[in-house]
Amino acid sequence: MGSHPPIPTRVVLLAGPSGSGKSSFAARTGLPVLCLDDFYKEGTDPSLPQVAGTSDIDWDSPLSWDADVALAAIGELCRTGRTRVPVYDISTSARVGEESLDIERTPLFIAEGIFAADIVDRCRELGVLADAICLRGRPSTTFRRRLLRDLREGRKSVPFLLRRGWRLMRAERSIVARQTALGAHPCGKEEALGRLAAAAAGRCVKARAAA
Repeated sequence: MGSHPPIPTRVVLLAGPSGSGKSSFAARTGLPVLCLDDFYKEGTDPSLPQVAGTSDIDWDSPLSWDADVALAAIGELCRTGRTRVPVYDISTSARVGEESLDIERTPLFIAEGIFAADIVDRCRELGVLADAICLRGRPSTTFRRRLLRDLREGRKSVPFLLRRGWRLMRAERSIVARQTALGAHPCGKEEALGRLAAAAAGRCVKARAAA
């Protein structure tokens, strides 16, 4: 009996403003998930950017994130089904360990994070991109969800979280516009589920055609 090559794995990049519900949405899909927030730079990194006119580190700038290492992890997951990923503690702005992520040979997985749109072109060039989505909603809802989450998890000091929250709420529409310009499709959660279903169906059709 002949053997067939394994179905290649591809990634759905899930972007959106901080607090837009990316993590809960990704968990809802049942697909394997790579958390891109774990690729933040450490708080002692001298290359970290600052918010203009303040001493706050700008954790919403892609310069606070290690895109090269994140992309390497995505590539390895697509090639082998497993990779090593850092464990990042947002409250201390530090990597506190490393763990193995094994997605086996699933044809589709999600990589979610506020900087996911920044690697759309690079994933496309690697031939591993299935889709890129930017979750969007009402800025006031995003603000409330983000603040409650960050306070519950003790991510940063309360004054910092309030300053960041107001800044991001005012900038939310421009954040979505930027991620859209980078190649992520802006939509709500129901449409995003439909796009994931279409991506999964597309993989199945190709698998049947090759069988």
